[in-house]
Amino acid sequence: MRFHWFAEVTYPHLPDDFRERYRSAWVTPPAHLIDPVKAGEMYRMFIRLMQLADQVGFDGLTVNEHHQTPLAVTPSPNLLAASLASGTKNAAITIVGNSLALYNPPTRVAEEYAYLDCVSGGRLAAGFVLGTPMDSVFAYGMTPIEMRERFDEARRLILRAWSEPEPFAFNGKYTKLRYVNIWPRPIQKRLPIWVPGGGGSIETWDLVIKEDYCYGHLSFSGLYSSKPLVDAFWEYVDKQNGTMNPHRMAFTQVVCVANTDAEAEKLYYEAVRYFHRNQAPAPGFLNPPGYTTIRSIKSQGEQLKIGQSKLTPEDRIRASKGEMSFWEYDEKGYIIAGTPKRVQQRLRELITDLRIGQLIATPHMGNLPEEVGAENTRLFGIEVAPYLRDLWADQPDYWTPETSQKLVAANAPAAVRGARAASPRDAHPAK
Repeated sequence: MRFHWFAEVTYPHLPDDFRERYRSAWVTPPAHLIDPVKAGEMYRMFIRLMQLADQVGFDGLTVNEHHQTPLAVTPSPNLLAASLASGTKNAAITIVGNSLALYNPPTRVAEEYAYLDCVSGGRLAAGFVLGTPMDSVFAYGMTPIEMRERFDEARRLILRAWSEPEPFAFNGKYTKLRYVNIWPRPIQKRLPIWVPGGGGSIETWDLVIKEDYCYGHLSFSGLYSSKPLVDAFWEYVDKQNGTMNPHRMAFTQVVCVANTDAEAEKLYYEAVRYFHRNQAPAPGFLNPPGYTTIRSIKSQGEQLKIGQSKLTPEDRIRASKGEMSFWEYDEKGYIIAGTPKRVQQRLRELITDLRIGQLIATPHMGNLPEEVGAENTRLFGIEVAPYLRDLWADQPDYWTPETSQKLVAANAPAAVRGARAASPRDAHPAK
């Protein structure tokens, strides 16, 4: 079982009435609301938290790309990754990912990923992402119906740029280059590739099955919201004779670990509410015509009919408005909270139920103070993750860089190594 540290780089200083005053948390929120000096402090905080995660045994440090939103102020994940590549020693640098269709030419992604792999000593997991419609269509002006085609052409160019021994010409529909000859090349001969998604696109499923990529279901709604879609993914993989290894599936989960359950509520409730209250895009930005294919729309409808979610529409509305109690957020699966033992138990159920081998744990959310995020990271790394390592231990992991796997195993703190040695061997083996 692998554990990757992740947090949306959320701006923590929005006014209390942000949701009521402004139409959307994406695309159109007024830029005067973000103080550049405070933004710099925020970035440095996240770098420190991920450096701590590297020290306490996390397998990966995860960054992503979003635009024009206080939810995730990460317009270039490669910049944040560059700080981590030179400022950490063990964990993988997991980018989920670069929005390929937005780069002209896409060889820029090939070059920057190669740079990151070199600086990190071969620790890069390269993410290719279509991008949300808020980012790609509305913030960057891409034509919705072209997105998938642009993404695929860029992906093919990047892979070829990493592997061709000689300069070559590329004559695509959207990119035409007389000379492709990137310097440097990645250290890894075959970079692990992750393709995150959240909406159950059949085209994305076909891609990850055919190319044997890691599929990342990036949801902040938890087990009960995601189970119908994740179950449908595995059923589809099985029907297509794809790889059923759990390590090819990643999943995000907000975690709130404390010494007691009461302390967890006291420390994290305000940050959980802040995160959910201030993340919603306006409905008109969610799914412009042409962004989702007819085939995927039909498939998503079938998934909803077949799968039974324990979340009602009213639950989702109350959660987005910050109207749930702390333990309702936990009960409904949005967060997993409490003592290390309780979090261990709940995560074991989630991991086995969803068949996931890469947990993207989220120890920071919303406006959580740095010291609380740091203690959450430490508790998770030392008192939670090591006791779940037995899960899927019989399955090889081809989607975490080999170098980082070896470094994490060799250099984990003594407390982590001891916990791993004592971890029960009652794994639920993959079929």
